[in-house]
Amino acid sequence: MKTVHDRAGLRPVIDGWRRDGKTIGFVPTMGALHEGHLSLVRRARDLTDQVVVSIFVNPTQFNQASDLEGYPRTPEQDAKVLEDAGCHLLYMPAEEDVYPGGTAANATWVVPEGAAEGLEGAFRPGHFRGVATVVLKLFQLVRPDLAVFGEKDAQQLAVIRQMVRNLLVPVKIIPGPTVREPDGLALSSRNVRLSEEERQDALVLHRALEAAAQAVRREGPGGSADAVRDAMGEVLATVATARVDYADVVDATTFQPIDRLPDRAGEIVIPLAVWIGETRLIDNIRTRLT
Repeated sequence: MKTVHDRAGLRPVIDGWRRDGKTIGFVPTMGALHEGHLSLVRRARDLTDQVVVSIFVNPTQFNQASDLEGYPRTPEQDAKVLEDAGCHLLYMPAEEDVYPGGTAANATWVVPEGAAEGLEGAFRPGHFRGVATVVLKLFQLVRPDLAVFGEKDAQQLAVIRQMVRNLLVPVKIIPGPTVREPDGLALSSRNVRLSEEERQDALVLHRALEAAAQAVRREGPGGSADAVRDAMGEVLATVATARVDYADVVDATTFQPIDRLPDRAGEIVIPLAVWIGETRLIDNIRTRLT
């Protein structure tokens, strides 16, 4: 695996692969890698000739400076596990390489609407502006044929798909399934912040999603989406330390809330965001009604 730290090092490698007719898969990350990230790398490896992974803690998608400063950084460990997972090129740029002149000098932004509105967009104003802008920049630099994004960040996946579709970006977006611990907790770089007691409390997210899935089956096509929301709320209320930002039922493409479950084949996402102590966790399930 080759590692580069700037555009000057990245460009000749990509150009060489292109001349040789190689297909390129891309997995953008912010590091602190776990099995969930590595599953995306392996998916890209299965679908393309060469795999690029970026590690860049993007400052413009954080709402609080403390969250940015506290984001875990494990570059040496990340590089080792990426090589083991079959990554061919690791791009680890400094901020100046992605935002020439620094973020304060960046005057052009991708400002998504639609799928970016509500939920994370409401609780983290400007978050998806930062995400969409940096992803488009990285697409311009890496020029991949496809990029793999995890379904755990379901709204982000919807926003990136929307951006690619609306701006005619020639990159195919491939979803990667959420990877979970044996007890159901979704893998996240933020899990390391949980105390032992909080780790147990965090299982309420998975229990709430299981209750939501049961409610979907019970309601059936055309049933009440509020009944699904209520089922989640009842479970979340059983853990006193859990503070809920949202627990909703949305259309999988538009990410807008729905009143009734689809009465024909249609995919929905059931996302939630819950604080456990000082750690904010997100999770979701998606299901198709027939």
